[in-house]
Amino acid sequence: MATVLYHLGRTAFRRRWLVALVWVAVLGAVGFAATKAPAAADEGFTMPGIESQKAFDLLEERFPGAAADGASARIVFIAPDGQKVTAGDNKKAVEKLFDEAADGSQVAGAVDPFQAKAVSEDGTTAYATVSFQAKADDLTDASKHHLERAIEQVRDAGLTVEVGGDALATQPSAGGAAEAIGIAIAAVVLLITFGSLAAAGLPLLAAIVGVVVGMTGIMALSETFGLSENTGTLATMLGLACGIDYALFVVSRYREERGKGHAPREAAGLAAGTAGSAVVFAGLTVVIALAGLSVVGIPMLTKMGLAAAGAVLVAVLICLTLVPAMLGFWPNAVLSRGARKNSRRHRRKLRKTENGGSRWAKTVVRHPLPVLLLGVVGLGAVAAPVMDLQLGMPGDEAKPTSTTERRAYDALAKGFGPGFNGPLTLVVDAKGTDDPSQAAATVAKDIAATRGVVSVSPARFNEAGDTAVFSVTPATSPTDEKTKDLVKTIRDERSGIEKDSEATFEVTGKTALDIDVAQKVQDSLLPYLAVVVGLAIVLLLLVFRSLLVPLKAALGFLLSVLAALGAVVAVFQQGHGAELLGVDTTGPIMSMMPIFLVGIVFGLAMDYEVFLVARMREAYVHGEQPAAAVVSGFRHSARVVVAAALIMMAVFSGFIGAGESMIKMIGFGLAVAVFFDAFVVRMAIVPAVLSLLGHKAWYLPRWLARLLPNIDVEGEKLSRKVPAPTAPAADEAPDAEPVGAR
Repeated sequence: MATVLYHLGRTAFRRRWLVALVWVAVLGAVGFAATKAPAAADEGFTMPGIESQKAFDLLEERFPGAAADGASARIVFIAPDGQKVTAGDNKKAVEKLFDEAADGSQVAGAVDPFQAKAVSEDGTTAYATVSFQAKADDLTDASKHHLERAIEQVRDAGLTVEVGGDALATQPSAGGAAEAIGIAIAAVVLLITFGSLAAAGLPLLAAIVGVVVGMTGIMALSETFGLSENTGTLATMLGLACGIDYALFVVSRYREERGKGHAPREAAGLAAGTAGSAVVFAGLTVVIALAGLSVVGIPMLTKMGLAAAGAVLVAVLICLTLVPAMLGFWPNAVLSRGARKNSRRHRRKLRKTENGGSRWAKTVVRHPLPVLLLGVVGLGAVAAPVMDLQLGMPGDEAKPTSTTERRAYDALAKGFGPGFNGPLTLVVDAKGTDDPSQAAATVAKDIAATRGVVSVSPARFNEAGDTAVFSVTPATSPTDEKTKDLVKTIRDERSGIEKDSEATFEVTGKTALDIDVAQKVQDSLLPYLAVVVGLAIVLLLLVFRSLLVPLKAALGFLLSVLAALGAVVAVFQQGHGAELLGVDTTGPIMSMMPIFLVGIVFGLAMDYEVFLVARMREAYVHGEQPAAAVVSGFRHSARVVVAAALIMMAVFSGFIGAGESMIKMIGFGLAVAVFFDAFVVRMAIVPAVLSLLGHKAWYLPRWLARLLPNIDVEGEKLSRKVPAPTAPAADEAPDAEPVGAR
C-alpha cells in the first residue's frame, strides 16, 4: 500500500499539470451532467415495515388522490381580550379572509372555520385551513403574497393571526453568520498550525474542490438514484470535514519530510505513501459507517449515507492525487518562512526533540492509570443522562417563540387542548363485513372509550364504502410520553376491538408516524453499531496488526458517543444550560440524531485514531520501545490532530447559532462529540491504555499474522527503499531528481 501510494504521489507531483487538467475535466463533466439532468421526483418520506406506513399505503390505495402532498396553511385567529371571534366585525374579518384565500391561483381548497365548527368552546380562538395544489417549495411568490395580504387585513381589524403549516413556514437557518465565523476560525487554525498562507489554503481548496465534485455528481445522478436536494446535506458536511482533515495530514507530512532534507518530489511521494495510506484506511472507516446506515431500513437515510460515502471517496482521491499535484505547483510556498530560508533557527527547531505533544505524552506515560480513570469516569458521568433518552420528531413546539408557527401551535393548544396539535388517524378496513358503517361505528365507540382520548371525529368513507377514516384527539401533546402510551394501548387492545367490529384498523398520522420512526431507529441503533464497529475492528486489525488496539479504538469511540448523547439529552431534553444556547423549549431528541451522531463521529474518530496511532505504530516498528513510541507518535501527529479537531469543532459549532432547535442540536452534538473523542479519548485515554499495555498492545498471534496481509501503512518498506538524505533540500528546484531515488 505505502509503496503504491508513494509512486502515485511522485507521479502526481511530476505530472501536476496533467492531474490538474484531469480534475478540471472531471469537474466540467459532472457539472455539465448536473445541468442537463432532470431533478429527481420527490418520493416523500417512507418508512417500510412500520404500522403508520402500512396505514398510509392503505389510504392511498382506498382513497386515490386523497393523500395530497400539497402545501397547507393553518391560520389561527385569536380575539382580543374580552371578545370572541364569532362576534360582529371579528367574524366578518375572518370570513373575508376565507373568501380571499380561496381565490388564490394555486389554492386547492379552504375550510371555513364557522361551517367546520373550528372554534374553541369559549369562542376566543378559531382556525381555517388553506390547502394548495403545489408543494411548499413550488409555491409562487404571488400565491404567498396573496395569502399574506389577506392575513394582514385581518390583523388590521384587531385580531391576532398566527400561521402554522408549511406554506408560509420560515426556512430553518443553517447557522448564518455563526457558521461563517466557524469557517473563519478553521482558516485561522490552519494558518497558526502551518505558519503559511499557502499551506493553510491548500487543504481548504482541496476540500472545496471535493465538495463541488461530490455535490454536482449527486445532482447529475439525482434522477437515476432518486437523490433529493436534502440528500446532499450530509455529503456536503462530511465532504468538507474529511477533505480538510485528509489534506491537512498529507501537507503536514510533506512539510516534515522536507524538513528532513528530502527533495520536493520525494517528500510528496513519502507523504502520499505514509500519511496517504492512513488517509485510505481512515476514509474506508468513514465509508463503512455511512454505508452502514442502510441497516436502519429508512430509504432516505440509506441514500444520504451512500451519497456522503461517495463524497468521502472523492475526498480521498483528491488527497492522493490533486494535493500532491498542488504541492508540485507550490513546493516551497507551503513551508514555513524559516524552512523556506533554511534559517539556523529553523534547523535548531528541527533538531529539537520536544514539543507540546511529546511533553503531554510523557506526562500521560508517567501517570497512565490516573489519566485513564479520570477520562473514563468523566465521560461516564457526562454520558449518564443518556439513560433518560427519549426519541421523537420535534415539530412547531420546538421552534422559537419568535416564529408564527410556534405561536400558532401554542394558541391551538390553549384553545382546543394540547392533543389538538397531534391527532391520530385511524384507518378502518371494513371490506368483507356485512355492514361497514356499523363496523366503523363500533371501532369508533371502543376507541372513544379508551382512557386518554378526548374526542373521535365522524367517520369518512371512501367511494366503495368499505374503508373509513376518522381522527382521534389525544388528551396530551404530540411529544408527551402519555401520547406514546396511548398509541401503544390502542394497538394492544386491537384484537378485542377487531373481534367486536369484525373489521381491522391501523393507527397512523404524523404523531403515530413520529412514534413509530423513533421506535424503529431505537431498535436499529444496536445492530447498526454492531455492524459498523465490527467491520471497523476488522479494518483496523489490518492497519495496526494488533488485537488490542482496534478493540481499544472501538470502546473509546463508544464512550465518546455516549458522552455526546448524554450532553445532548442534558441540554435539549432536560434543559440544563438550554438558555445559554438559545433553546426555548426542551423535549424529545430528534429520532435521527443518534444515528447521525454515530455515523459522522465514528468516521472522524477513526480518522484521529488512524493518524495518531499509525505514527506510534511506525515508531514501534522502527525499533522504539512502547512508551517511547507513544511519545514519538504525539511528537509528530498531536499538533495536526488537535488542529483537525479544532477545525471540525469550529465548523460544527457554527450550527449552534441557527434559529432552528434541531439544527442547534446537530451542531452541538457533533461539536461536543469531536471534543470528547479527540481530546479525551484519543489524546488521553489512548496513550494511557497503550502505556499500560506495553508490548502487549501490539501483540498479534502468529497464526493470525500469517493470515492477514501486510499492508504496511507505516511505510516500513519505504524506509528501506528511500534512504535518508544527507543534506537539506529546502532550496532545491521542484523538478530536481531527489537524493536516493530509484
